[in-house]
Amino acid sequence: MSRYRVFIYAIGAAWLLLLSACRPGTPEQYIQPGQMEDILVDYHLARAMALNTKNSGIEEEVYLDAVLKKHGVDRAQFDSSLVYYYIRADRFAKVYERVKNRLDEKALALGATEGEIGKYASLNTSGDTANIWRDQNQVMLTVLPPYNRMDFVIEADSTFLPGDNLLLQFMADFVFQDGMKDAVVYLVAEYPDTMITVQHSFTYSGLIQTRLDGREGKTAKRIAGFFYLGGGNQPSTTMKLLFLNNLQLIRFHRQHVDEQPKIKKDSLASGVDAAAPSDSARGRDSGGSGKPLLPADGRVAPLRVDEGTRTVEK
Repeated sequence: MSRYRVFIYAIGAAWLLLLSACRPGTPEQYIQPGQMEDILVDYHLARAMALNTKNSGIEEEVYLDAVLKKHGVDRAQFDSSLVYYYIRADRFAKVYERVKNRLDEKALALGATEGEIGKYASLNTSGDTANIWRDQNQVMLTVLPPYNRMDFVIEADSTFLPGDNLLLQFMADFVFQDGMKDAVVYLVAEYPDTMITVQHSFTYSGLIQTRLDGREGKTAKRIAGFFYLGGGNQPSTTMKLLFLNNLQLIRFHRQHVDEQPKIKKDSLASGVDAAAPSDSARGRDSGGSGKPLLPADGRVAPLRVDEGTRTVEK
């Protein structure tokens, strides 16, 4: 081998060593990503057990201590590692994505049903009922900018029809060590001369659903909105995270009057529609507002209600 080739190989090896030395990694004093993933899986399972018992605040601490003992980690190391990952949201998002996938696999193995969020999982972007969400399916938010907000825009296409209704739904998971939980989802449908907006604040983990009724006779030209996690003005180094999973934006074509099913009359019901669904079956607010919570077909029963809708004329 010539001296020139030996020199080239030496230079290449030096570059490889330099690149490997410069590759970012997790300092050894913190919990490494693989072990952090294992701990968080067990931590979520412990939280679920705690929520199903009385005195959940006390039980959760007991379960967490048991998880840390199982993995040979003390509370100080766990807290410091959480802070390390917390301020490196891009790395923590990858860890949590693997955590979420493992938890989903465990749930399916235990016979979990598809639930409300899974009813539309197989929908494409066409048809009378379609999932038109085109962005990432999982989002991690922190209270630290710029990771405290995620915006989205969906341009309308030929599949949009006049009067389309929308249902934005997702699974939310707050992981807060302290402080007040304060999250907002904002949805807007833009028309040539009008904007219809809805804002929904939520402070709980679980299924979140926000509905927007389209403008009758008008076709939206764009759907937009954002997710936002507040609390950044509260000085704290403890972990405050919000994970959004299984994001779906379901579009429902409005049914015409001549397409509505006929309701049979019961001669013994004194003129009352015996086959007419109750308010809860229709997807209306049982609190007495009478506001529809669902599109006309009423295929799902939301657990949460949007706070308010308003129309803005341009």
